[in-house]
Amino acid sequence: MLTCGNGLPLAIVQSAANINDHLVLPELLDRVRPLRGRTGRPREKITTLIADKGYDYPRVYDELEQRRITGYIPRRGTRDKVTAGRWIVEQTLALLHQYRRLAVRWERRTDIHQGFLDLAAALICWRRLSNQT
Repeated sequence: MLTCGNGLPLAIVQSAANINDHLVLPELLDRVRPLRGRTGRPREKITTLIADKGYDYPRVYDELEQRRITGYIPRRGTRDKVTAGRWIVEQTLALLHQYRRLAVRWERRTDIHQGFLDLAAALICWRRLSNQT
């Protein structure tokens, strides 16, 4: 899952249980659409990425460098503290798990499960944005 700084889910990609997260990062970054909300031209790219130790691979750094994204990723094998913004993603994952159908996956078909993930992400965005007005 990729979220913005406010905890709104921007993109969700599902993968098999035994696939490392860093392998699906390019697909996740490709799913992000232009960010709107401010006056003027919409921002079309991500500038900063905060991730956990599971993304500390040379392949990830190369991908971020190609896309000109600044990455804040703690090193594997060290006792580095997780960066300050990581709790935002954990909070959004907890919001997704409030929907019982997503907490435990019952669907065998991935397209149905992806539809439920997209619907839950839209509901989270709608609730957060409606509370701000």
